[in-house]
Amino acid sequence: MLGFCDQLFVYHPSPWIERDWARTSGLPLEDVWFRSADGHALFGWYLAAPKMSSVLLWCHGNAGNIIHRLDNLAQLHEAGLSVFLFDYRGYGRSAGRPSESGLYDDALAAYTYLLETRAIQPQRMVIFGRSLGAAVGGDLALRRPVAGLILESAFPSVEAIAKAYASGLPAHWLLRARFDLAERLRKITIPVLVIHGDNDRVVPFELGRQVFEIANPPKAFYAVPGADHNDLFVVGGRPYYRRMKTFVDDVTR
Repeated sequence: MLGFCDQLFVYHPSPWIERDWARTSGLPLEDVWFRSADGHALFGWYLAAPKMSSVLLWCHGNAGNIIHRLDNLAQLHEAGLSVFLFDYRGYGRSAGRPSESGLYDDALAAYTYLLETRAIQPQRMVIFGRSLGAAVGGDLALRRPVAGLILESAFPSVEAIAKAYASGLPAHWLLRARFDLAERLRKITIPVLVIHGDNDRVVPFELGRQVFEIANPPKAFYAVPGADHNDLFVVGGRPYYRRMKTFVDDVTR
């Protein structure tokens, strides 16, 4: 029952749409296939920026797949950032069925790909975790060395967000997934940048502030005025991308 509720309420993957996405987007996307430790074939895009030796490892949210991040990806590339964006198991072209432990392991496999295949050293990697992916990124940052951690539209745990929606009722009891970012943040000591839209109607702004308060220094909070959950990168515009690029540059020097 608990696993069924997770599939119903937590994970919302979209199937892959066959298209020449590099040509359609105008981006120099490199298709990447790699494997999780338990053997699932996973897919992602590697997008290299000129003269950028560090890489943003992007753990996306719970819905859609990497196709739905193309506009955001294009702007990150324009800002001068190299990015490795991948799909978790069960999302897009990646095989398998999503689970909390599976998502954590998929992020670890993406990290291993960068380290072993791309020869990107830990001091040149920055994790970017968005929404549910913030907990995935936090888990990875606790398990492996990286230069920094960006948490966007993040929440402390499934319990915290369930309570926010259920007026304090224990709705999280129906879910097996915990995605306890708060527990991991208390043990993380690398630089952290927390980004949140102050009009977020999916993950309330107060939960983003809680994430920031829990994080250990060095840390910074960047609020995007007027931004909701899914338009943050649009509303944030150039200042948002400059803030991300500055953080990456600072922690990878």
